[in-house]
Amino acid sequence: MTANIKDLNINYIQYGEGKDVVLLHGWGQNIAMMQPLGNELQNCRITILDFPGFGESEEPKEVWTVETYSDFLEIFFQELKIKKPIIIGHSFGGRVAIHYASSHPIEKLILFGSPCIRKERKSMKESILKSAKKLPGIGRFQEFAKRHIGSTDYKQSSPMMRDILVKVVNQDLSNQAKRIQCPTLLIWGTLDEAAPIEDARKLESILQDGALIELPGCTHYAYLEALPRVVSILEKFI
Repeated sequence: MTANIKDLNINYIQYGEGKDVVLLHGWGQNIAMMQPLGNELQNCRITILDFPGFGESEEPKEVWTVETYSDFLEIFFQELKIKKPIIIGHSFGGRVAIHYASSHPIEKLILFGSPCIRKERKSMKESILKSAKKLPGIGRFQEFAKRHIGSTDYKQSSPMMRDILVKVVNQDLSNQAKRIQCPTLLIWGTLDEAAPIEDARKLESILQDGALIELPGCTHYAYLEALPRVVSILEKFI
């Protein structure tokens, strides 16, 4: 199915009956990454979308921030007549969910590997690139350097999505997280390198009504690696 939101064709799927549950995928992903979880949830109307710039949805025509994606989500919900949903977000999708939940009523929030507190994590290569930018004549090689020194997500993105990635990664969402009033469940892999477990503990500490469940031995994709356990947890929570 498709919907036209903010002049972009957005791909989504919707199935089931019951309470509205919306699943939001991570950066560089699509509907398929969240569907294994959605398929297991009973007595719910499941909605999963490809964010603008991912999967089969059109790419934004300008640089978006987390706030822009959150505004997009509000219009998307209005179009599909989704009111006060339960939102499940992984990584980037969770960051958008944090921003949305800070200023819109939702029933409950579940986050997988979704850090919101910005801190510097510069690799040696990134430090070299930052220093190299100051050298005379580096301008014409800058795009080449970004492709080879940037993160995997950065290198696999289009020029527009690279600019968006820089924006969304550098946004600190601590203040938004503090304003979330609904019950919030964090499910995190203890071996998550993209969003270390320490990030989850910090996030739990600033939430008004938050709880953290740690999944030993799981990584950034803990919700898939421990799918039966995660489904069991969610059935009790939602």
